Amino acid sequence: MQQSIQANLKRLLIFLNYSKNYLRRNNPIKILQKEVVAGLKDVLSINKKRKMIKYKLKYQMHQLSQMEKLIAQNNEHVFLRGNKFNEMR
Repeated sequence: MQQSIQANLKRLLIFLNYSKNYLRRNNPIKILQKEVVAGLKDVLSINKKRKMIKYKLKYQMHQLSQMEKLIAQNNEHVFLRGNKFNEMR
């Protein structure tokens, strides 16, 4: 009986040492703190990110319109242009 109690206490102490060492290596409080700080930084920089995305979108739309203009100028099948329409008559 006494030996089984000692063995169980020994196992419990070993388990507590492993748990303590694990918590030292991977401190959940520090991890939570880092995640909260990262979340706050993201929230506070949303406006800046929104402006950058808006700028990139405007730039892409401008490039798209330029490409559409070039395609329309060089396309022989566009019948709305005056010269081609007059030549076809």
